[in-house]
Amino acid sequence: MHRSLISFGACALVALAACGGESAKPLADSAASPAPKTETPSVAATPTGDTIIVKLLTDEVGNNRFDPARFEAEPGDLIRFTLETGVHNVHFLPDSNTIKAGLPPASELLQLPGQTYDLVVTLQPGTYYFQCDPHALLGMKGYLKVEAEEH
Repeated sequence: MHRSLISFGACALVALAACGGESAKPLADSAASPAPKTETPSVAATPTGDTIIVKLLTDEVGNNRFDPARFEAEPGDLIRFTLETGVHNVHFLPDSNTIKAGLPPASELLQLPGQTYDLVVTLQPGTYYFQCDPHALLGMKGYLKVEAEEH
């Protein structure tokens, strides 16, 4: 029994070492950029409208939420999801927005206060559901209503 635990431990160390290989970034890269990372979706367009700030936070009693959780935007508006506290992401799930095309990709996890995920609204008019993946079951969900552009 003792020998099998030692063998298991050795295998676990080898597996951990293999996982850490090439994908690890050197410390010098993270020191070169002291400002929080701002993520922009790959389908980014140039904003032509208003900027809407949506806070991602965990409040003092542990509730995870978007503030505001429901809001309206027009094509060309910039939605800036800004991390206040906690660790969160923004995800417009395809299975929850089945009749919608051109959904933005899920953001990476925002981990440092002040990090942002910018989304220029290029979606068709309609209501879109989004969530924070790690906290969706705890109620961290939101709705974006895209209005037709006013002329």
